[in-house]
Amino acid sequence: MPSMPSLPMRTGQKAPRPKPPIPAVRAIVDCAVYVDGRRLPGKYTHESALAEVRERGEGFVWLGLLAPDEDQMARVASTYGLHELMVEDAVHAHQRPKLERYDEVVFLVLRTVCYVPHDSVVTANEIVETGEIMVLAGDDFVVTVRHGDHTGLAAVRTALEDNPERLALGPTSVLHAIADHVVDSYLDVTESIEEDVDSMEEAVFNPQSTVAIEKIYLLKREIVELRKSVIPLSNPLLRLTRGPGNPIPKEVRRYFRDVQDHHTIVAERIAEFDEVLSSLVDAALAKVAVQQNTDMRKISAWVAIAAVPTMVAGIYGMNFDHMPELHWEYAYYVVVGVIVLVIVGLFVTFRRNNWL
Repeated sequence: MPSMPSLPMRTGQKAPRPKPPIPAVRAIVDCAVYVDGRRLPGKYTHESALAEVRERGEGFVWLGLLAPDEDQMARVASTYGLHELMVEDAVHAHQRPKLERYDEVVFLVLRTVCYVPHDSVVTANEIVETGEIMVLAGDDFVVTVRHGDHTGLAAVRTALEDNPERLALGPTSVLHAIADHVVDSYLDVTESIEEDVDSMEEAVFNPQSTVAIEKIYLLKREIVELRKSVIPLSNPLLRLTRGPGNPIPKEVRRYFRDVQDHHTIVAERIAEFDEVLSSLVDAALAKVAVQQNTDMRKISAWVAIAAVPTMVAGIYGMNFDHMPELHWEYAYYVVVGVIVLVIVGLFVTFRRNNWL
């Protein structure tokens, strides 16, 4: 296929200037060097921090990045020797929770969840917001890449810096602290969602309230999104606690078992929410069917009542000459009285049978 010819530039038109690459420092939230569990004073770039650690022959670097682009992540990767597949996953979010190992670097993807406050579950449009944290842990560095507004790790870093004994265990201690932080946030979110599920259950089974089934589907959709973010993490956590060739030290592995226990609790809660919402969908559909049946009975009752004068009027509206009662003096009053009597009788009968 022949190539398209390029359009000639107009006289005096300047060629567009290439955009200058955005420096990696723009994506850096924090960069620190830790030796014996304590943070060294001073400010470091991602290059100078790694050079400091390798010159000392001890300690490690913790580099925190927020939504880096491809150029920024490529600069960090060239300094820390990261595989190109890790760079691609770190830049493009929406990954499933997973654990991979590239040579001596452990790559853990965590999905974060955040509960969106709302006045009522019946009027809410969004309940769960998701984000992503990637952790790349090597022998002398750990790089965290965050996507999402609620994925901050400042509190995790502060808590670890207040516990030098844990931080002295190396980059895997940071890996555990982040995983523990994320799983604990799962617990908080499920506790809040449990209140929403209870509120929805109360609204569905309240005879005086009418809940649109779309709202139950919305809550169920949010539970499905939560399940997709949480459940796949079980296998990576299992691999971090056991298995041959596990790069996690024995001291840190014990802490990961506690994270795994918390994750199991969250998974069980999500499964319970899913079952409850499925039953609520069935109950709401049954409630709609009962209401439709009640409405049809009312309509049928009123149609039966209206049919009485319609039928009588249709008979006498034919105006036959040989209908003796047409020439009777009291015929009109008798017919009207019979109509009223039949209508009252039907109304009382339908009312006793709860059709009206």
